[in-house]
Amino acid sequence: MGTPEQHRSLLSTDDLTDADLRAVVNRGADHAAGRPGGTRALAGDIVGVYFRMTSTRTRTAFSSGALRLGAQIVAYGPDDLQINTGESSEDTGRVFARMLDVIVARTGLPQQELAAWADPERLCVVNAMTAEEHPTQALTDLTTLKSRFGGIDGLRVVYVGEGNNTAAALALTLTRFPGVRFELRTPSGYGLTKDIRERAEEHARRSGASMVERHDMDALPHDTDVWYTTRWQTTGTSKPDANWRDVFAPFQVTRQLWEHSPKAVFMHDLPAHRGDEVTAEVLDGPTSIALDQAENKMHSAMAVLEWCRGAELTA
Repeated sequence: MGTPEQHRSLLSTDDLTDADLRAVVNRGADHAAGRPGGTRALAGDIVGVYFRMTSTRTRTAFSSGALRLGAQIVAYGPDDLQINTGESSEDTGRVFARMLDVIVARTGLPQQELAAWADPERLCVVNAMTAEEHPTQALTDLTTLKSRFGGIDGLRVVYVGEGNNTAAALALTLTRFPGVRFELRTPSGYGLTKDIRERAEEHARRSGASMVERHDMDALPHDTDVWYTTRWQTTGTSKPDANWRDVFAPFQVTRQLWEHSPKAVFMHDLPAHRGDEVTAEVLDGPTSIALDQAENKMHSAMAVLEWCRGAELTA
């Protein structure tokens, strides 16, 4: 078990200072490059992994990452806990705090309810995705950018598609790196929420980054470093408009986007639906680093777990 000061929670990327953010990303990139090698920072810890919603990459990443760091795992499926019989979320969190060191959770609960579980003296809580934000995905993406480009400052990233929880997390992190130009092209009515946009714009003003959101695919920027998209049907959500596919159709990522950005790479948080948000030619083509991105979820998860448990990481 760790000491009280070693129980830090990651509910939003805004829980990380700028130095913490860079340190976690750098550590994830180090893990990806095999540099830490053999660290057992979580030896003796018990990590709960609780997923009430589907997950391939995030669940596997945190499970395998925790095991590689020396922890033991308690895994919970969607029907395993007494929450299903009426126990309150608060009581469930109190019990977790008495028996676990870390809980990684994708529950469908609002972010503030996860926050109620966090206990700086007993329990780290890692938000493995809520409707509002997907913080560990953004850290994975930054780890991938760091590994690919050697740094993040000054990159030009264009996100195409719904302003969902992945887009929100990207907006809240990329805007904290000086010189980054982050552009979103989102269908009308499916953009970032007002809260996320305002928080990201404040980060950009402070850091010297820039962010712009448009609801069309006209006048796309040249010399883009990264094209990024996510699937149109975000996990656990549905569209209120029966004709939503017609609205999304112009936002498909195709090879035409590379006309003025021939050196750009393609990123996707997966799972992907070829023929919807991206063509197979792009997803399976030479510019795609989506599978590197997926692998980096484990390396980034290890960095997150180390940070939660108080490891001294270098920015």
